Amino acid sequence: MRLVTCFRAAVRGIAISVLLMAGSPSWADWRSELPTATLVGQGDFTWFGWSVYQARLWSPTATFSWDQPFALELIYRRELSRDTLVQASIDEMRRMGGDAVDEARLTSWDSEMRKAFVDVQPGQRITGLYQPGKGASFYVDGEPQHTVADADFARAFFAIWLDTRTRSPELRRELLGPDKARR
Repeated sequence: MRLVTCFRAAVRGIAISVLLMAGSPSWADWRSELPTATLVGQGDFTWFGWSVYQARLWSPTATFSWDQPFALELIYRRELSRDTLVQASIDEMRRMGGDAVDEARLTSWDSEMRKAFVDVQPGQRITGLYQPGKGASFYVDGEPQHTVADADFARAFFAIWLDTRTRSPELRRELLGPDKARR
């Protein structure tokens, strides 16, 4: 009888611990910021035949809009350095922004991305949460990494994948869906 009582107490203690941890903010990921998000689309990004990452676009509605928050999740298939991620992003933001984006702003954005990104390993995820008019928050494997309170940065960064001028129109079509990719 004493063994049964001890067992029940242990199980109760474990259950309470699990419930407390589940309610802990450290368990919160980007989904707590966008609780009604559903998968809009997904696709693979390849570079010269090498699979680099799988991208997934999440939105509170079944469609993408720059006027509402959304999350872009990248699941890496290759090891890449933070420097590579930041430089590729800066190059694309410069290309797409043209004369509207000056070097001082790009230098500031470079610094922000260095706080938001990490050296990635295969299977690792970086998710960017777009907040219209506010900026973007980044999560690494579901853990908050860095928030950039700059709406221009957020628009320029996510345009890399979602703007009509993207270098990867096929991935954009897969993310937005074939009937929505013209926006």
